[in-house]
Amino acid sequence: RIPPGRQPVILAALLLEPNRVVSIDRLIDVVWEEKPPATARTQVQICVSALRQAFTGLGVEPLIETRAPGYLLRLADGQLDSQLFARLVTEAGVAERDGLVEDAVVLLRRAHALWRGPALGGQTGSALGSAAVRLEEAKLSALETCIDLELRLGRHTQLVGELGVLVAEHPLRERLRALLMMALYRSGRPAEALEVYRTGWRIMVDELGLEPGEELRHLEASILAEDQSLQVQTQDQPAPAGAPAGPHQLPADIVDFTGRDALVAEAEAALDGADTAAVRVVMITGKAGIGKTSLAVHVAHRLARGRFADGQLFCNLSGTQHRSVQATDALARFLRALGLPGSAIPEDLEERAEIYRSLLSGRQMLVVLDDAAAAREVLPLLPGSGSCAVIVTSRLRLTEIPGAKLLDVDLLPPDKAMELLSNVLGGQRVAGESTAAMALVRMVGGLPLALRIVAARLAARPHWSLAAMVGRLADERRRLDELAHGDLMMRASLRLTYEGLEPRDAQLFRLLGVLSEGSFPVWAAAALLDDEPVVVGAQLERLVDMQLLDVTGPDLDGEPRYALHAIIRLFAREELDARESEPARHDALERLLGGWLAVAERARREHYGSDAGVLRGTARRWRPQGAEPALPDDPTRWLEAECTNLVAAVGQAAAEGFDELCWDLAICLVALFEVGGYLDEWERTHQRALAAVREAGNRRGEAAVLCSLGSFYLFRRRPSAMRGVLEPALRIFEELGDVLGLAMTRRNLGLITYLEGDKDRAAAIYGTALEGFRTAGDVLGQAYVLSKLAQISSERGEFHLATDQLSAALEMCRDIGGRRVETMVLFRLGENLMRQHKFEEADLVLGTVLELVRSQGDLQGEGIVLFALGRVRFTLGRHTEARQLLRGSIAVRERIMDHVGAARARLDLAPMLAEHGDQSEAIELATNAATTFGERKAAALEVEARRVLAMLTDTEVAT
Repeated sequence: RIPPGRQPVILAALLLEPNRVVSIDRLIDVVWEEKPPATARTQVQICVSALRQAFTGLGVEPLIETRAPGYLLRLADGQLDSQLFARLVTEAGVAERDGLVEDAVVLLRRAHALWRGPALGGQTGSALGSAAVRLEEAKLSALETCIDLELRLGRHTQLVGELGVLVAEHPLRERLRALLMMALYRSGRPAEALEVYRTGWRIMVDELGLEPGEELRHLEASILAEDQSLQVQTQDQPAPAGAPAGPHQLPADIVDFTGRDALVAEAEAALDGADTAAVRVVMITGKAGIGKTSLAVHVAHRLARGRFADGQLFCNLSGTQHRSVQATDALARFLRALGLPGSAIPEDLEERAEIYRSLLSGRQMLVVLDDAAAAREVLPLLPGSGSCAVIVTSRLRLTEIPGAKLLDVDLLPPDKAMELLSNVLGGQRVAGESTAAMALVRMVGGLPLALRIVAARLAARPHWSLAAMVGRLADERRRLDELAHGDLMMRASLRLTYEGLEPRDAQLFRLLGVLSEGSFPVWAAAALLDDEPVVVGAQLERLVDMQLLDVTGPDLDGEPRYALHAIIRLFAREELDARESEPARHDALERLLGGWLAVAERARREHYGSDAGVLRGTARRWRPQGAEPALPDDPTRWLEAECTNLVAAVGQAAAEGFDELCWDLAICLVALFEVGGYLDEWERTHQRALAAVREAGNRRGEAAVLCSLGSFYLFRRRPSAMRGVLEPALRIFEELGDVLGLAMTRRNLGLITYLEGDKDRAAAIYGTALEGFRTAGDVLGQAYVLSKLAQISSERGEFHLATDQLSAALEMCRDIGGRRVETMVLFRLGENLMRQHKFEEADLVLGTVLELVRSQGDLQGEGIVLFALGRVRFTLGRHTEARQLLRGSIAVRERIMDHVGAARARLDLAPMLAEHGDQSEAIELATNAATTFGERKAAALEVEARRVLAMLTDTEVAT
């Protein structure tokens, strides 16, 4: 007898880890949890000493040994009841699979008899609670299995009382309720069986807000329909003479199976139909660790006792192992299981298959073939009778199997993944750390095997928090090491598939490890191997067939896109580091990044109509052999599709020391970021590039990025920040004697000077920039600067000069195909006409410009043109159209986060609404504009907004 208090708690903690060292710190946590006393270590030592004396007084071992950093409780085999319980349950499972149902029941009843009250004697403080829950769950699960087997033996009448008590003690346990319903029904008490269901329904709805599960609902429906399949063969009803006892080879079902209801229903519908001449086959496919075998076994168990009561055959073909099971050997196993003596089994494959089909003819048998690698290994194992059915699992889609129903097993959705964690760890533990639980689900990407490993490790270590496990998985380099527990190993599962690849495919798989997250096009994989896309595309499809790669959908040009699961990507990176040399990895990544640069330049050229008007570096471009990747008619659609990859490519270039490639790509992307309003991406890529070029001492790259940041700060309306980057860029370009860089920087300095109100100074700076562009031979740069000079001329009233300047700029754009700059020049032409009060002509020009910016996907330009066109049409008296255009400008500018531009449109719209009686909305718009200008430090615009607001409120008072 152990006195109550701390000693039983410490004994329980030691018994949970027999023959293993339990640290003193762990024992302190178990006894006192959060606030141990200063004398905790001493008190633990005293308790251990008292336990030793108690054992010595009984004259028995076990022996508590002192082992740093704590104690070890040494036990001989058979001394610990929980170990003996687990062994008996395992032996019962073996007996059941061998068809020895009576023996299995005896073993399970012996196992249950070991229990004396609650687990751990009721010493289940929160530190030991999860261990107690695990033990109680194992007890109930074993008892349910035992009762299920006893029902098969026809002992339903004797079991009703025991089941009634168990259901009362565990009212939410659906399997117990189903067993009680079955026992009552077979005892001729169907009304009571239905009342048990209705009582359970009320409890579940009232307490959980959920209806009973599918299995319980199906059983109720079967009882109502008086389904004869519920009356199975028992010992009281012996099978007809001459009917051989069928084999029952299925592995044990998973108690906490979850998340596959639709697939289970689809598989059952395909296998449980009316008899036909053709055997029914369900092919379950999916990547390593996705749960193919669990699904197959679960479906098989659900169908076994009803539809396929003559028996079930199971064989793990080990298709992903080095030594797979050949069809000849599998047939030998099946024939012996079907009662054929070993001496009667022929050597020839065809002869074995013929006898196999003959033995199964007319019998209701279910055959489960796990982990098949090729159709040729499956075809000889197919029965010839339509009364039989087959479930095949494989990482390959074995489409050569005639009439097979293909079921692809996908990743678990987040809610089902959380349900799986709750089933293993307990709902309370998961609910208490729901954020950490969701983080675990995300880290393993919904892969059931990885999730089960995580759950198993946490279940075995109740003192670990879920947040601690998140921390252990956070380091990607160690994540696969953490995804291992006992015989469950994610890395080993993946390696079996990987080692079955052809050498060239294996190399491609490894190199895919350099890719960032997200999907990728075929040409990106071709860049890694420096090969033709058509050749590499075939390799990618083989990786898809091997379930190492996913197809995520068609590209914009109709070609497939691919993606690696997060866990598989980690494995690919491990193999990359282990098997590819550093120069090979470096060259592959440089080709990939150079490919993104080459395609981005093409997209920019398609949009602008010219390669001019941008600084280019000397980074190596990669282009595939043969045809280049197709681009859509609208390059902005390509940007939307590839934005994640492009931003990641800039980051990878910075991280891997490709500083020239990094800034080259970042600046090339500006035109696309500007058009689509991707300002956050613009800033993020440039800050990464700036850090990279500065670390590498790349002066030209630094100046180029600073100059481009100047344009970014213009969009953000941050003039001081704009000068802060342009002036150092100008100094560096002067040091380098870079004529084009100087011209571009002066162009941006001219713009900021213009915005500060010094138009004369701005015109002088623009003039210097124009000479620079002429010297550098950049025609597009000249056209841009001429359009800015024309704007100043127009504002001075020099309309003819402005027209001449704009005409010259238009001619330049049309000569070189600079469509985007041409659009901007046309907009300036429309403004020039507005200032001359030629509103009809301005309306025609701006209408054309609006069509152009929309065709180019230029959201920034669309917001500006809508604003100008709205003002023109209001002046022309087309007020309804004007209001629609200004509202459109507000919507577009808010979409791209241009809040100041949207506020200006609101300020112009407000008087129009007031004039037509919409006074309250007009005041709201003006108030909103004034607030925005104030927050953005736009003082002059805020003053104007306050003036308009005062005018509107005075009008309201007068009214």
